[in-house]
Amino acid sequence: MRVFVVVFGLLLALAVAEAVALPADAEPTPGDVEQQIDVAWNALEPLIEEHNRVAGELVANRAKVAALSQQIRPLQEEIDQARAKVAALSAHEYKAGRAGALNALLETGSPTSFADRLTRLEAMAHKQKAALAGVLVLKQRYDAVKQPLDQLVTRLAAQETDLAKRKAQIDADIKRLNEMRLGRTTGLGALRPAPCPATYPGGAAAVAARTACAQIGKPYRFGSGGPGSFDCSGLTAYAWKAAGVNLRHYTNWQWQDTTPVSHDDLRVGDLVFYYRDLHHVGIYVGNGWIVHAPNSGDVVRMKRVDDGPVVGYRRPG
Repeated sequence: MRVFVVVFGLLLALAVAEAVALPADAEPTPGDVEQQIDVAWNALEPLIEEHNRVAGELVANRAKVAALSQQIRPLQEEIDQARAKVAALSAHEYKAGRAGALNALLETGSPTSFADRLTRLEAMAHKQKAALAGVLVLKQRYDAVKQPLDQLVTRLAAQETDLAKRKAQIDADIKRLNEMRLGRTTGLGALRPAPCPATYPGGAAAVAARTACAQIGKPYRFGSGGPGSFDCSGLTAYAWKAAGVNLRHYTNWQWQDTTPVSHDDLRVGDLVFYYRDLHHVGIYVGNGWIVHAPNSGDVVRMKRVDDGPVVGYRRPG
């Protein structure tokens, strides 16, 4: 009987262990959900920053279209004037007619008058030919300017279509991430766990850091550059704009437009870039902390500077 109890106890323990090990029946922990969100967001945020790049290029391309249109307008006026002259000459010749002109020449009895009329007709033909040639030259000049404009407009249309598709996909992904966040049960912790900024270096950097700290608690929204919501590069651009420094709203452009600094030389106001493709950026506020706009469903907050794969530090201004 004792042996039976021992064996039964062992079998029961094995059954319980197997039930605990079954992942299909287990609820995902908040940490598991957070990890899924992080993985999904790291795939999504590069698309958001690409959206920012395309949006910036669309603005630049529209400016080019406007400039080319201004260049073409005087040329179009020249062509219109030249065409009007050619049309007037053509109408005159049509009314007179070749046969009518010949009859008029034959009806005169004066050889001198006949010669004068021939000369006049030849001059008219030459003038019409010259006018037509002038229009042709203007048209060629017009086409040379207009062709790249047409190509640019075509590219713009394609970019706008692509941008609309990207935005729809980003919206869908963000909705999914927010739905995932609804099931999260753990708190996010204090948004400002340390003095922000920790020190005041003075000058533009201090203004940028104070501005970034003042945005803590505002919601993340992709493509947004404030003042009510931000994405990561929108926050850094907004903070430094308050300090009089314009940073373009795209992480890679901000990397290009700033000066590299070492970790040991990191100062308040410097930018900290994460991931190999530079798809995330925050602003350093001292004592090992940054302020950043993390991801959809979250808000602007502080985090440790080394909480993530840092790829470099850059200094605006």
